[in-house]
Amino acid sequence: MKKIVHKLKKTSKYSYSLTLPKELVEKYGWKAKQKLTIQDKGRGALEIKDWRKK
Repeated sequence: MKKIVHKLKKTSKYSYSLTLPKELVEKYGWKAKQKLTIQDKGRGALEIKDWRKK
């Protein structure tokens, strides 16, 4: 997959947002308003996964 660069946007006093490319959303089968988990892996790496109820 090619490298994609996007800007981090401030949406409120305490929140930021990042736009994901349509190709990635379709690749993983994600839908609008779907819950996702974001885990900090350190050294600037984030892991985004589908949310699973435990």
